[in-house]
Amino acid sequence: MKQVFINLAVKDIQKSLDFYTQIGFAINPQFSDDQAKCMVWSDTIFVMIMSHERFQTFTKKPIADTKSNIAGLFALSVESIDKMNEVVAHGLKAGGTEPTPMMDYGFMQQRRIEDLDGHTWEIFFMDTTKMPNQD
Repeated sequence: MKQVFINLAVKDIQKSLDFYTQIGFAINPQFSDDQAKCMVWSDTIFVMIMSHERFQTFTKKPIADTKSNIAGLFALSVESIDKMNEVVAHGLKAGGTEPTPMMDYGFMQQRRIEDLDGHTWEIFFMDTTKMPNQD
């Protein structure tokens, strides 16, 4: 089975843990310690939130300031528009920000939420039965 692990540098592990738990991630204690937490979105998608000190052990490059610079857009699908709105609402309550209004492409609705460190998540619902024909 193929899996995706996204590694993110965060300033405050506990606050980030609270944020990711609020938006629907579970914690995998087997791969967590005081410097890093393994957050589980699904059987195949994981986010490792790491202190800057731990993250820096994986690279020689400086850590980007994601509050003022974009380093990547991470997209997570959900099963309905209601679930998309729920995830974003929980993220806002947990201290995240919504940098842009919802985008509606007809077959796909998308909202963005930034975590406490500015990492940008696109939460989206896609109804493939409404996709335009590619004639």
